Amino acid sequence: MQFALTVLVWSVLIGVIGLARTTRRVLIACARRMLVVPLPDPVGERRRARPPGDGAAPSTASGADRLRTPLWLLSHVVLGWAGAQLSILLFVAGLLLPGGWAGAEVGVSVNGWSLRAESGWQSWAAALCCLLLAAALCLAVTHALRWLAPRLLGPSSAERLALAAERERVLAERNRLAHELHDSIGHTLTAATIQAAVAGEVLCVDPAAARAALRTIEESTRAALEDLDYVLGMLREEKVGRAPARTLADLPELLDRLRHAGAVVEPELSGDCAQVQGTLSRAAYRILQEGLTNALRHGAGGPIRVTVATAPDSLELGVVNRTGAGSGRSPGPFPTSGHGLPGLLERVRLLHGEIEAGPDGPEHWRLAVRLPVRLPA
Repeated sequence: MQFALTVLVWSVLIGVIGLARTTRRVLIACARRMLVVPLPDPVGERRRARPPGDGAAPSTASGADRLRTPLWLLSHVVLGWAGAQLSILLFVAGLLLPGGWAGAEVGVSVNGWSLRAESGWQSWAAALCCLLLAAALCLAVTHALRWLAPRLLGPSSAERLALAAERERVLAERNRLAHELHDSIGHTLTAATIQAAVAGEVLCVDPAAARAALRTIEESTRAALEDLDYVLGMLREEKVGRAPARTLADLPELLDRLRHAGAVVEPELSGDCAQVQGTLSRAAYRILQEGLTNALRHGAGGPIRVTVATAPDSLELGVVNRTGAGSGRSPGPFPTSGHGLPGLLERVRLLHGEIEAGPDGPEHWRLAVRLPVRLPA
């Protein structure tokens, strides 16, 4: 009775120690080092390391989840104590049995049948069996602890969901940053390349036009550097300011940069673009920017028609440019990553819109996008 009471008291004390968050962190670190078990950090620690207000959901660990750490601690103590006692006993027996040292002998009795190892080769065989059993017992305890560690110290079902949501958030943020880099830097480099070529051609004939092109290159690259600094700060997890937000209100500046690059732009604007706000306006700007960049890269000269039509329930965007087909002119010598059109498709899909991109007759390419102004619930 006294032994059972002592075991119960020790079990309760060990369980209470296991409820502390610090205990779990220490046990996870020990399991990584001693058992070589890959265990992730507790989800709560990941969330505390993130800045407040980033959309993280609060921890919702259930009572059963909180009992997993005390259960691991009790299992570790019981298995370790029992395994250590039996292993030491078998190891000492393996040292004393050969030759009957210290008067040691071993015997087995089962249902009246007994077997005793006499001195000589039998004692040596019994000693070898004891040593092998001690090694096997140590391996069995280690294997059992390695099997239990991920199940009791690893993430619970709720924590796995939280980790999956965290990975999804990080991937979505990285994908958004990749879109920003592709849209901003890709457009700027394309326009700057064309503007530099134009400046070189008219430098002697029209110095004023060359200076205007160089000034436009400076302004556009300065804006691209702001975007690049913001994206790099986000990737380094540094504290950065607000992202440079360009909307449909910045469309005239975008069209002016294209004109300075030598392109002929024919805008067709209808409706009140000011009623388009927030994410929809920023996405519309990026869609038009990508369409105009592709027109500069792959167009074959001629006017670029830009359409923006705003209605109470929809926003229609369009870019039509001439291609090299039928004109004898090959597309511009600009390399392409192949991410432009897939990025547009993904952006439009997230906004529940419709997109068409392809040839428009034998000599033109057409990009048409329709976005709902009021997104469905």
